[in-house]
Amino acid sequence: MRILILFVCLYAFAPICAQDKKVVTDSLQLQRVGFSSLFNITATGDQHKPFQFQINPKAVSFIQSYMDKQGTELMRMKTWAKPYFNLYDAILISNGIPVELKYLSVIESHLSSNLTSWAGAVGPWQIMPEEATRLGLKLTPNDERTDYYKSTQAAATILKELYTEFGDWLLVVAAYNGGAGRVRQAIKKKGTKDFWELQYELPLETRNHVKKFIATHYVFEEENARAFDNRGRLNTFDEMEKLNALDKTKGPSILLQTSYAEVKVSGRFRISVIAQYLNIAEKELSLLNPKFDQLLGSGKSYSLKLPKDKLEIFEAHKNDILQASLQSLYLIKE
Repeated sequence: MRILILFVCLYAFAPICAQDKKVVTDSLQLQRVGFSSLFNITATGDQHKPFQFQINPKAVSFIQSYMDKQGTELMRMKTWAKPYFNLYDAILISNGIPVELKYLSVIESHLSSNLTSWAGAVGPWQIMPEEATRLGLKLTPNDERTDYYKSTQAAATILKELYTEFGDWLLVVAAYNGGAGRVRQAIKKKGTKDFWELQYELPLETRNHVKKFIATHYVFEEENARAFDNRGRLNTFDEMEKLNALDKTKGPSILLQTSYAEVKVSGRFRISVIAQYLNIAEKELSLLNPKFDQLLGSGKSYSLKLPKDKLEIFEAHKNDILQASLQSLYLIKE
């Protein structure tokens, strides 16, 4: 059995800009308090590594069992899922939520935008129709639950609401899966908000959901335990930028931005041509605009999401971009 002691700064990257410092500080406080039932947290006295996080012993067997079954697939995901996680991190941080909650989307859908559950939940965060409507997501003509950006914003709202009520992120995960009502009943019956004490009052599926989250959390964060430099400072942001293998001529990742604009387009625009004209990474623009080429190709219009500072450039070159898109389609057919 591996030793499950993590010395981690449980954030995937540093604050994006100065005005985010308070949000990140608040999120760190939520991390220390809200994950109390997952981690035993003690002060170290070291200014560079102020906290030592030790996995709750009650989680060890679950982690080992899950890693035996899913470890290989999750390790692969560490590479291909980075652009998705970058987007999640930016949105969760801006909402004051610990970025570790992004692993809930791994459990819900394996980051698949097109997944539909037997109960009618859709998208990477498996949002039910009534919740989508409540939070302003459109279900027709295009289901916005499949949109990574919009669905993550909606999921962040749900997570904040659940944390406000329960004050523990493991209970938030349980409520996200099984419903807040069942968690309330379990708390009332057992007289505690400790997941480990009340877990058997919850449905088996919900208990397993929480344990899968714990195991996935460990698989992804274990790597961070080895990421400190010689001063004990975590270099996660720098390492992420290297591993992402983004085209550095495209500038900073647009997924790290939190200010976007939308413009409605129709016609045979292509995402690759738009990305080239705006000098941004095609893969990232595709993540912000899922099924863009497919929907425009079927004759539908699309609300194109762009970083605000790129909107004016797009509008100025809109006709040129359309012509270049049509030309690229002609070349493909040839």
